[in-house]
Amino acid sequence: MTTEAPLACVFARAVLARQAACPLATVALEGEAERPRCGSPVAHTNCATLHALLRERATFALRLPPPAAPLPHAAQLRLQCGGLRGLAAALGEPEVAPGDIHALVGRARDAFGGLLGIPFGTVVAAMQRWEGRPRAAGDRGSP
Repeated sequence: MTTEAPLACVFARAVLARQAACPLATVALEGEAERPRCGSPVAHTNCATLHALLRERATFALRLPPPAAPLPHAAQLRLQCGGLRGLAAALGEPEVAPGDIHALVGRARDAFGGLLGIPFGTVVAAMQRWEGRPRAAGDRGSP
């Protein structure tokens, strides 16, 4: 009997930043790092599809690098956190940190006849508006 390793959570950065949650996500420790893992292959596929669509539709507006290039951490946070909040707004829900990513993606899929039917104009606008935590008062960045 073989057991497959849990899949990495697609929205891990949003989960770790406490800007989203999902009951299917469990946090595994790898060395000293926390790594959210998805407990459902189907949910992972749905989230991966949504993430790819978010990146594709927001590339120009967020000035993202080409799809093959990795995204900087701040861009990943904007894409994930802002994208999930924008998806909630597109569904007519409050634009807050979602407590159940899997349910949010399912509601969007049902409401818009699939993930391709999402009104990405609303979602991308939320990504553009999203800002991370404000810097601490004394934090001026690197010297």
